[in-house]
Amino acid sequence: METINWNDFEKVEMRVGTIIEVNDFPEANKPAYKLVIDFGNANGIKKSSAQITKRYAKLDLLGKQIVAVVNFPDKQIGKFRSECLVLGSVGNDNDIVLLSSDLKVENGLRIG
Repeated sequence: METINWNDFEKVEMRVGTIIEVNDFPEANKPAYKLVIDFGNANGIKKSSAQITKRYAKLDLLGKQIVAVVNFPDKQIGKFRSECLVLGSVGNDNDIVLLSSDLKVENGLRIG
């Protein structure tokens, strides 16, 4: 594992956001959802694709607060443009558990 310094870490903008829309993504190579996430006034609404269909139903995701990196460049996934990277822990079977806050907090708060 490569070691980074504090300045490298400070460049990563990890923010809390609330999932406000979840749609199927049948065109994806692996099962995934298209998410619309509210990161508050300063960061706005962003879209992301997440391979989380194994553990999460669409209705369970609505209103859930998650953590995402919001300052990566957009990534084109087929016809869909992902604007942030939703973070989660990845198990041995590629089952992803989303990183989230255990208490409801203001959208857009920075993780640090």
